Amino acid sequence: MRIFICEMIGTAMLLLLGNGVNCNVSLNKSGQKGGGTVQTGLAWGLAVLLPAFIFGKTTGAHFNPAVTLALAVEGSVKTSDIPYYLLGQFIGAFIGAAIVILLFYDHFKATDDPSVKLGCFATGGTIRNTFLNFCSEFVCGFVLLFAIKGIGQVSGADKVGLNYLLVYAIIVSIGMSLGGLTGYAMNPARDFGPRLAYAVLPVPGKGDADWGYAWIPVVAPVLGGIAAVLLYSVIPFA
Repeated sequence: MRIFICEMIGTAMLLLLGNGVNCNVSLNKSGQKGGGTVQTGLAWGLAVLLPAFIFGKTTGAHFNPAVTLALAVEGSVKTSDIPYYLLGQFIGAFIGAAIVILLFYDHFKATDDPSVKLGCFATGGTIRNTFLNFCSEFVCGFVLLFAIKGIGQVSGADKVGLNYLLVYAIIVSIGMSLGGLTGYAMNPARDFGPRLAYAVLPVPGKGDADWGYAWIPVVAPVLGGIAAVLLYSVIPFA
């Protein structure tokens, strides 16, 4: 239960801040509309960093089913703990997105384009190509987990909190290098929870939730993350 609560609150915070910046720079009448991709990239990194500082000691601050499942394949996460991680992550993602809908409700009303509103919550290929979109999310998931594992090569990073700052750097780097392709979900909960919130909650003037694309940010990062930990495990670092 401790894992469930911490992952739920941490993931809710992540999506509150992450979807929040999407709304902040995209919706009409926002005081920071037009803030752009640099603001978005830095803010998503911070959205991961802040709850990681809070919950890192307790759960490892996964906030991402791709991280949990990859580490479970590796053996770092107990099989019995997996449901608590996953339920916390998906429920927390929905809660975080729901709070964003409430806070920006008037700004959704002031924005006409349904695609902009969906983009505040869900990812999608900027050029729709199922194979390449899948590859993009696979590679993002791979780099995320490979780099997270690599933090262990930094001696003493976990003792001073440097490991969390390095995770921030990972998120920002992936986003600023590959984010223009699909929105770099890298996280099934990050896409599915907000997409579901968008679909079922009263977002003014919303359009279709694009469920036909939704399987890609769920499946591809998980497979990429598993591939990363398997490769990492056979590299002779020592």
